[in-house]
Amino acid sequence: MGNRVSREDFEWVYTDQPHADRRREILTKYPEIKALMKPDYNLIWIVVLMVFTQLVAFYLVKDLDWKWVLFWAYAFGSCISHSMTLAIHEISHNSAFGNCKAMWNRWFGIFANLPIGIPYSVSFKRYHMDHHRYLGGDGIDVDIPTDFEGWFFCTRFRKFIWVVLQPLFYAFRPLCINPKPISHLEIINLLAQLSFDIMIYNIWGVKSVVYMLAGSVLGLGLHPISGHFIAEHYMFLKGHETYSYYGALNLLTFNVGYHNEHHDFPNIPGKNLPLVRKIAAEYYDGLPQYNSWVKVLYDFVMDDSISPYSRMKRHLKGEVKQE
Repeated sequence: MGNRVSREDFEWVYTDQPHADRRREILTKYPEIKALMKPDYNLIWIVVLMVFTQLVAFYLVKDLDWKWVLFWAYAFGSCISHSMTLAIHEISHNSAFGNCKAMWNRWFGIFANLPIGIPYSVSFKRYHMDHHRYLGGDGIDVDIPTDFEGWFFCTRFRKFIWVVLQPLFYAFRPLCINPKPISHLEIINLLAQLSFDIMIYNIWGVKSVVYMLAGSVLGLGLHPISGHFIAEHYMFLKGHETYSYYGALNLLTFNVGYHNEHHDFPNIPGKNLPLVRKIAAEYYDGLPQYNSWVKVLYDFVMDDSISPYSRMKRHLKGEVKQE
């Protein structure tokens, strides 16, 4: 075959993640960074504007031919939907209203979820906190692919299919790796989303609903912004498990590309992460980094040494706190 990946397991490591030690070191040297740990109230208005923009789009596509519904779902709706998932990522860190109003952030996340069409905001928050606390933790961090994904998606063609189906794996992986009991907030998230979807169908019809759902699925699959899924933690360089991206798409993604900075300081909103890099430049400029998410996707598919197995994993020590 010539294009089969030889890797047969994850990269098991027996060291702690590097982010806590680097955070302590940077804060000791640059205590002024603590001033950046505050809510980003602009996030509230940006999210409201994005929801309104999608509502206008639902109206505009309701009478288009199907080919144009799908075209605009990929060309426009996918960008808004994927950007909104990263707004929800910000909200999961309480960046909208601050830690003192945690529930306000949960309700706002449910609101931000509406134009995506699929309920996930509350569940994402629960699992994403595990990703930060237990990065690479076996059986806990659901950002790590399953053994099946690593074993099966091992050729260039299969890796391409894996990239296309990313939203499917992110949806079902938690059920395989770390299932959690359903919370009352998740039920509210589900009911609010179903009510919204039915309302859109009743007001504007099936094309608006298809535009909404297709945009979300396409935007999280084979899409330039989806390069961040792979760029963040897949081990293109041995020994490095978190990578930053400093390209233009950060403007659409609330600076999620500043990923080393984000894991070092998860309580600093994306808006302020470029300042973290600027203040503590000597800690970040020498780390591996990207300037193109499209190239990351291309290299992932075409590089025969990279696969879903190209992730660092850790055996967890002691008790793991579950939400």
